[in-house]
Amino acid sequence: MRRYRNEPIYTGAIGIGRLLFGTLRVKLRVAGRENLPVDGGAVIAVTHFGYLEFAIVEWVTWLANRRRIRFMAKKGAFKGWPLGALMRNMKHIPVDRSAGSHAYDAAVTALRDGELVGVFPEGTVSRSFEVQRLKAGAVRLAQAAGVPLIPVAVWGAHRILANGAKSKARDRVGVPVYVKIGSPVDVAADADIHDASDALRATLQQLTDELQDIYPVDGAGKWWQPVRRGGTAPSVAEVASEQRGSRRPEDAE
Repeated sequence: MRRYRNEPIYTGAIGIGRLLFGTLRVKLRVAGRENLPVDGGAVIAVTHFGYLEFAIVEWVTWLANRRRIRFMAKKGAFKGWPLGALMRNMKHIPVDRSAGSHAYDAAVTALRDGELVGVFPEGTVSRSFEVQRLKAGAVRLAQAAGVPLIPVAVWGAHRILANGAKSKARDRVGVPVYVKIGSPVDVAADADIHDASDALRATLQQLTDELQDIYPVDGAGKWWQPVRRGGTAPSVAEVASEQRGSRRPEDAE
């Protein structure tokens, strides 16, 4: 197994995250740890229902094999103190939507150098808590760098911190957070990008469904549960309609 250089700031951030999750008494359950590679590059494609998935997946990966993920994140997250300094020192990759090729090239280089690169292929938080149509970036990166694609579903973390969360403070403590890491997917050099992205979406939704099936809290009538499963979240159609009305030209695939 390759020995990775110590990165005190990244290690410290993991420690802070573990302290936070410990304070919140997060009940973490992980399946599929064996699918996280111990060596070499890979694209980690994660569902996006809230704002803590990146920290959860970093924590899970660190516990599994002490590897670090370089997440692709909006350029604005790299500004200011302390978040901006932390993002830069953890070697996350800034994405400028007006000039995305730089981030793409940086991510491919990192993958070829044996790094794990984290991507939220939906491009935005899903308010329906269903996996949305994916942008093709995750598949393109895996194909260009010749590395596997690792699908990861996270369920429950959005109950702690999400867009429009309606939980009271006491409801954010002791939340079960379930993670399922799917089998690595190899994207062939001649594979159709959009077909491969549709397949990835189907896999992420399947993993999410499997987590929801065993989740120990009944979400009926709850804001954090998809309407398809008896919750009160906006439907997929409602969210899609809102997005069509607000979409910017640069957001188009």
